[in-house]
Amino acid sequence: MSGPPSTFVIGIILSAALLHALWNALIKGSADRAITMGLINLGHMVFGLVLVAIYLPPAAASWPYIAGSTFIHFFYYAFLLRAYRTGDLSQVYPIARGIAPLLVTLGAQIFAGEFLPPMAWAGILLVSFGISTLFFGIRKGKTNPSAIIAAILTGCTIAAYSVVDGMGVREAGSPLGYIGWLFVMEGLSSFWFLYYRRKFLSTITYKTILLGIAGGGISALAYGLAIYAKNLTSLGTVSAIRESSVIIAALIGIIWFGERPWKSRIIAAIIVASGVIVLAVGG
Repeated sequence: MSGPPSTFVIGIILSAALLHALWNALIKGSADRAITMGLINLGHMVFGLVLVAIYLPPAAASWPYIAGSTFIHFFYYAFLLRAYRTGDLSQVYPIARGIAPLLVTLGAQIFAGEFLPPMAWAGILLVSFGISTLFFGIRKGKTNPSAIIAAILTGCTIAAYSVVDGMGVREAGSPLGYIGWLFVMEGLSSFWFLYYRRKFLSTITYKTILLGIAGGGISALAYGLAIYAKNLTSLGTVSAIRESSVIIAALIGIIWFGERPWKSRIIAAIIVASGVIVLAVGG
């Protein structure tokens, strides 16, 4: 997996980034985020069942990774909900996604023996720095410590499941079978979220249900593309390019939620785009 990623692989990862930003916007804009999260995970399960029915099951060696990723994802969703409860999209998303590339690359080196050349590291640092400027330039006033802590913990879980799934899909022998079973297992958390908010289930509308399940399809496709890309190039490369979703999320925050300031997001977009180019050339 040496050498820069191909245009095809970059296209897959950027598509995953766009879809990921969209489903996070759905969560943030939802009237009941826990119920929406449960519906999204239910959509994961439906998507996973389709893949399970079509593709061969993953090899036995990959099942511990599926179990580990399922466990980590539960905490990821819990921390993400906590972060969005006390912070906004353009505050939480950059922190959570910004710390992931460096943690993933470090984890890939420690656990997967995957070492990147200096130019690739420079690209990862540029991407991470660009994402960080999105947060630090957002507010000159007070920020919510609870949102920041939850966002950091979300980023840690992102890095953890990224490394676990990157290693697991390489052991699977059937990447799409791995993705399918991961979504089926991960979808079990939907029942916990829906049970947790069971007193309010009678108040949700059909529109919310459709948006939640559609969000699940979007989310599943986003992560499925990301996992598939990890079978084609290095874990750090996938993580860093995928973090361009922060720019998309920032634009959604500006247009959809009316968040400001917009100039800092443009500067961050240039920095992140530069990092992606450096990573693509030097990875």
